[in-house]
Amino acid sequence: MSPSSTYRVQVNASFPLTAAADVVDYLRDLGAGALYTSPILRSTEGSTHGYDVLAHDAIDDEAGGREALDALSEALRAHGLGLVVDVVPNHVSVSPPADANAWWWDVLKHGRDSRYAKAFDVDWSRHGGRILLPVLGAPLAEVLENGEITRDGEVLRYHEHLWPLAPGTGDGEVAEVLVRQHYLPEHWRCGTHDLNYRRFFDVTTLAGLRVEEPDVFDESHALILELVRDGVVTGLRIDHPDGLADPKAYLDRLAGASGGVWTVVEKILEPGERLPADWACAGTTGYDALAEVAGLFVDPAGEESLSRLYEDFTGDAADYDRFVASGKRLVLTRILASEVEWLHRLLPHEPREALVELLVAMPVYRTYVRAGDEPGEHDRAVLAEAVARVPEQHREAAERIATVVLDGSSQAFATRFQQTSGPAMAKGVEDTAFYRYTRLVSLNEVGGSPGAFGGTAISSDRTGMTTLSTHDTKRSEDVRARISLLSEVPEEWAAAVRRWSAMTRRHGEIERNLEYLMYQTFAGAYPLDTDRAVAYALKAAREQKQRTSWLDTDEAYEAAVERWVRHTLSDVEFLADLDAFMAPLVVHGWTASLAQKLVQLTMPGVPDVYQGCELWDYSLVDPDNRRPVDYDLRRRLLAELDALDVDAIGERASEGLPKLLVVSRALRLRQARPEAFAGSYDPLPVSGAWDDRVVAFARGGEVVTVVPRLTVHVDDWKDTNLTLPEGQWRNVLTGDPVPGGDVAVAEVLARFPVALLERM
Repeated sequence: MSPSSTYRVQVNASFPLTAAADVVDYLRDLGAGALYTSPILRSTEGSTHGYDVLAHDAIDDEAGGREALDALSEALRAHGLGLVVDVVPNHVSVSPPADANAWWWDVLKHGRDSRYAKAFDVDWSRHGGRILLPVLGAPLAEVLENGEITRDGEVLRYHEHLWPLAPGTGDGEVAEVLVRQHYLPEHWRCGTHDLNYRRFFDVTTLAGLRVEEPDVFDESHALILELVRDGVVTGLRIDHPDGLADPKAYLDRLAGASGGVWTVVEKILEPGERLPADWACAGTTGYDALAEVAGLFVDPAGEESLSRLYEDFTGDAADYDRFVASGKRLVLTRILASEVEWLHRLLPHEPREALVELLVAMPVYRTYVRAGDEPGEHDRAVLAEAVARVPEQHREAAERIATVVLDGSSQAFATRFQQTSGPAMAKGVEDTAFYRYTRLVSLNEVGGSPGAFGGTAISSDRTGMTTLSTHDTKRSEDVRARISLLSEVPEEWAAAVRRWSAMTRRHGEIERNLEYLMYQTFAGAYPLDTDRAVAYALKAAREQKQRTSWLDTDEAYEAAVERWVRHTLSDVEFLADLDAFMAPLVVHGWTASLAQKLVQLTMPGVPDVYQGCELWDYSLVDPDNRRPVDYDLRRRLLAELDALDVDAIGERASEGLPKLLVVSRALRLRQARPEAFAGSYDPLPVSGAWDDRVVAFARGGEVVTVVPRLTVHVDDWKDTNLTLPEGQWRNVLTGDPVPGGDVAVAEVLARFPVALLERM
């Protein structure tokens, strides 16, 4: 059974399960149907996110352990909330010390004879049958010469790293002992091109798991499934299913073992792509919904002007597809070179360049060709499209490679290809192109397509989650809403950018795409703390991979970036101009935030509220969006809210009370009228001068959402009318009655920027 809604929290040492238990009564009052947590299994010490799982048989100690989970479960039951937990089937942490992960330690000790050898994707044909460990600060010979690796009984030590000695190692110098081990320590840069175990994206400290093996699935899911059977856990969020060898088989096995508990998957769908219909889950975690909602608040009329500004300012063509291709090609030839090399070893007679170009050309994260099954029409179409995109000189070879993926002649290659195309997309697009192509960065969001400009469609058949902010979004929903306003004032924005650039030149120069990104960031997160701005700018510069990167840091350039940000945000002239530009837009930003939030909370699907986003939230990419949340403030404001009328709430807009009103009333209504939100989604007709500036729809004939869009130039609603279903309605945000039939939009939105109606 699906929850009415979820509220996501990041569980860690700073916000343990006991802290989550303390806010359950607040979440009940807010209207949430379930608490939704980050991974709760034992993870790397000091982890702030939980995706670096170390052990599957214990609740994370830093989060409070099993005792704290039981207390949380009791609190949730007492207040009628469910518990949805994040599950990480694709990988485990192999961070130091190695003995923290018992499975990995056993494989390092016993090699292919380890009972856990089949748990990991290791190419034992490489490096003399040893696992490459890219952890050294220098080449192995140099490290050995310096005596940095020492023997301590039955382990080897290298700074914080520990490695076991294989049985029967015997005595000898460290160099001699290492030859007899099942692992090979090497310089950390070797991880980009010589790694012989599957990892999560480019993170060598996260080793891929083979949950397609029944024993591995059973052992890695035993505790989670026990919690499901005991009623402690009522829903599952599956992290990164695209990394698995066979996502469908995994979800089938999970559904059978869990009794069909409500399950959603973190699957990123490209525009026009649909979740495979035969997956045993309720749907996705909502990035597709985010893209749909965000598109409503981008004005397509501003595209030409913003494209021209982008090209003039940066010197780059506003050609998103070119940025995607160059970003993917970069990561495949540098960051993911090990993965490409692995694939090439499986298909050595085909040119490596053609393999890279086929991966670059993939229009979606991956295909889902399964051993023994006839490839589906979607998979054939995806690979055909990819082949057609490959440069002509490599197209014939790319077609042969695509045929191998489809025809089952090499299942090992097909599986690895499908597990590699996703990381190429994630690292090449989300973590490269999104930071280089900065035309309008509110569109540069996970699941979005920055090449498209605006949209008007909401899917009517979504059953999974809907969301606007997550722990992985590039910027929070309210920042995104603010930046999207720039599409409504493109000429004013262009003039401001040119003024600002002339001012800030006295603080030095940075890469032009980064400079333009930062102006949008200053506007979107206005007013932005300087330290947060510096941290964001440095991360963005590294993700761009142009003047600096995570692998090759240019300290001089990064110092220049920091200097530019700090001086710009202390420049009195610049700040005065920024204030003047933002002053008329702040209220429109609030309106857009309320509108997109109400759409997300009432559209088809199960809405999620990310921690703290029931008030205005102007967070940037992680770790900025994982800062502590002030629940004492939110608890107090919610109590005050319930005693205030809508006019008093509007007078306290800067505190976030209007958003808290929208979130609490929508969530409570979903609980009170579940049949309405399980019912139909019916767009309602709007007519008049501003008919394209209103989004209105009914749910199950019992609830109606009415929101404005693109309001910067809407002085009044003139003759714009909305046709409501017949009957009597009540606006739950204001308490006002609203008649059915034709009604003026100005009347519906007279006292509050958005309207949520229920049938009386």
